[in-house]
Amino acid sequence: MHKSNFVIFLAELTGTFGLLVAATGSIVYDEMVGRTLGIGFISAIHFIGLGAMIFLFGRYSMAHFNPAVTVAYFIAKYITAKKIPIYVAAQAIGAFLGTLFVKYVFGDFANLGTNSPNYEYPVGLVFGIEILATVFLMGSILIAVNIKGLQTIFISTIIALTVALDVFFFSQVSGASMNPIRSLAPAIFSGVLGDLWLYWSATFIGTSLVALIYRQKFRNPNLVDKK
Repeated sequence: MHKSNFVIFLAELTGTFGLLVAATGSIVYDEMVGRTLGIGFISAIHFIGLGAMIFLFGRYSMAHFNPAVTVAYFIAKYITAKKIPIYVAAQAIGAFLGTLFVKYVFGDFANLGTNSPNYEYPVGLVFGIEILATVFLMGSILIAVNIKGLQTIFISTIIALTVALDVFFFSQVSGASMNPIRSLAPAIFSGVLGDLWLYWSATFIGTSLVALIYRQKFRNPNLVDKK
């Protein structure tokens, strides 16, 4: 593997690990203490964890930490197709390691933080909310990375805050995953696989829609990364 690809791989693996620990660990810990901390705590830990990972590793890999974001970056012509396996492999390894860390450090509570939609709402609404949450995520990413002169701390804050707000407002409806690999890892280890169809469809639809609009309206096709 080319050195630059190796750096991307390590950054994505470590960043996705940190994201999984924050996202699922906050849910597991809240369950451990009898759900006394609630959605405010869970959203705050999403913000802190993801913000830190973007700040630390964004300069090396653009901080995807999410296969749906990686595909969107490809559609938007920020990366080439040959980069996708590098990103996704690193994300998968990081997610599974993160889930194992949560399991053996915090314990096997709340299905290891597996995303769970609320089927008291119509399925169409649940599906639409998950798409909307992912649209907000991808939109914040493309806005943040395209503001000239914006420092890394502000980029990480914008994106992490969007995710935290999505979790706060939408998790009680759709689970607010926005990330197929974040949903897959805890689902496999907990054996709760029935809702993966949602997080492996709505998330890609959401990010891809934003990337397609961005590519058509804003992206210069000559700026694609050729490496």
